[in-house]
Amino acid sequence: MNNTRVVGILGGMGPAAGADFVRLFVRACADHMRHLHIPVTDQAFPEHWLAQVPVPDRSNALESPGPGGHQPLDPMLQAMGKLAALGATTVAVACNTAHAWHAALQDRFPQLEVLHVAREVAHTLAARGVKEVGLLATTGTYRNGLYDQALQQAGLQCHTPQAEERERLMHGIYKGVKTGNMALAQECFSSVAKAMAQRHGLSTLIMGCTEIPLAISAHPDLADLDLVDPADLLARALAGRAYGAVGS
Repeated sequence: MNNTRVVGILGGMGPAAGADFVRLFVRACADHMRHLHIPVTDQAFPEHWLAQVPVPDRSNALESPGPGGHQPLDPMLQAMGKLAALGATTVAVACNTAHAWHAALQDRFPQLEVLHVAREVAHTLAARGVKEVGLLATTGTYRNGLYDQALQQAGLQCHTPQAEERERLMHGIYKGVKTGNMALAQECFSSVAKAMAQRHGLSTLIMGCTEIPLAISAHPDLADLDLVDPADLLARALAGRAYGAVGS
């Protein structure tokens, strides 16, 4: 008998990242079953729902904070409502920048647990003994300080790219991954990653945008670096909740 809990995934930011998050979640569930000595069968996976909805650009919304149709909160709330109606008890948001609206989502749906990606990353890296990290992310994530507080509270120092490197990351996201030009994305992401690692003497980098791991996770020039995928850690946290684990 399957005694798992229903969980939800808020995706569509972008759709490829949302679809990939499901892959990470299914893999995490299989790992969790093995850890619990549960046979890995189709019937042992938890009920989970993916809401892939068109959401206005999150970085642009943070740059222009006034009200209007360019703001992503309303469509995210509508999707959350659908996930709640389907019985979800915990929801993961498959977009780093969208966590700028995490408090609003959690406040509107107090009956749900909305996981926070930066806190999951910070707790995991602190437990591994990491002291310094570099953050590859969107301009919206940098501007919002999404990871700053979580990493600082966990005792980690965070290094961010220079201005021109941030522009290069955004170019790789928008003109690379989002248009299917993965070669361009890989070149943009890897060049910034290598520059940051050399400049700060880093061995750990956080791929703080769900588009970035799609292009550089297996890049041979970055083999000596620990490339941390927040989506993977978030997927593992969601799998844990589905099998009854309680959050920290």
